[in-house]
Amino acid sequence: MLYWLTSLSDGGDVFNLFRYITFRAGGAFFTALIFGFIFGRPMIDLLRRKQKRGQPIRDDGPQNHFVKAGTPTMGGLLILAALTVGTLLWARLDNGYVWMVLLVTLGFAAVGFADDYAKVTKQHHAGLSGRVRMLIGIVIAILAAAAAYVMHPAALTGQLAVPFLKDVLINLGWFYIPFGMVVIVGAANAVNLTDGLDGLAIMPVMIAAATFAVIAYMVGNANFANYLGVHFTPGTGELAVFVAALIGGGLGFLWYNAPPAAVFMGDTGSLALGGALGAIAVATKHEIVLAIVGGLFVVEALSVIIQVLYFKRTGKRVFLMAPIHHHFEKKGWGEAQIVIRFWIIALILALIGLATLKIR
Repeated sequence: MLYWLTSLSDGGDVFNLFRYITFRAGGAFFTALIFGFIFGRPMIDLLRRKQKRGQPIRDDGPQNHFVKAGTPTMGGLLILAALTVGTLLWARLDNGYVWMVLLVTLGFAAVGFADDYAKVTKQHHAGLSGRVRMLIGIVIAILAAAAAYVMHPAALTGQLAVPFLKDVLINLGWFYIPFGMVVIVGAANAVNLTDGLDGLAIMPVMIAAATFAVIAYMVGNANFANYLGVHFTPGTGELAVFVAALIGGGLGFLWYNAPPAAVFMGDTGSLALGGALGAIAVATKHEIVLAIVGGLFVVEALSVIIQVLYFKRTGKRVFLMAPIHHHFEKKGWGEAQIVIRFWIIALILALIGLATLKIR
């Protein structure tokens, strides 16, 4: 919205600053961060009054989780409100990629909110029907992938870029749309499965998002893209503003989600943030890199898939409990120990993901 101020610029005044993505990204970050600090406590108090007993705790979960009974959920609303305000204020609203990613984020947030609402009102961890949740997510993701298919430049339409290989593109044609759908839905559900301990999901999400802010900025700039040998995707640089708002909102949320958490992110936040990461990866043509940068989320999702399939086949379990962070809890690791070690892993994977920009 503030980008229109550039129309008042003669090229040598303060209004000219609004032309720069880096300046507006900084503005989006601080706007979302301040929003989170100002409205965080009032929102938590409101959620506590409305929910009364908070998020239900699973009976078959780790015993130390019962001390968290009564903690309100849907804290993702704080992140979403902050990033939406930051994005609408500072991003170029004539950019299709910004709207695609923002609408995916809010769409998955609506699904997560319905799921959280069902859990809180019924006081049962089942929530919304898994089939309904998956079906709505697939529809949102297909529409987003189709939009990206149309917006990508002709040379990249329907193409899958391969990291570490400079000029390699795999032509998926129209099959790119269902592929993009899998990326978005997979990312949303993987982050959702990771959100099981105080602060566990939000920091890796911010680390992955920061990585993709760099990627979006680079592939959206012809000079940087040419220097690095990556595929130039015009317009995607503007996603750095969205990501900056996400990180600012995420930090504001982490202030209250740090152990012991005053509020849980809930499916409202985890599905939305995972969907956002998937949509950004599709927009920037770095879908495979997301599997590297978000490797922690991939492992969490795989641990659940392996556990379910192996149990159905043999009646036995591979892990003491899935997702895998609960396995380590069962083995006696402390919550803070698991969270911080997973943060370190997320940072290492992000650095490997960034290396794909140069190692070609």
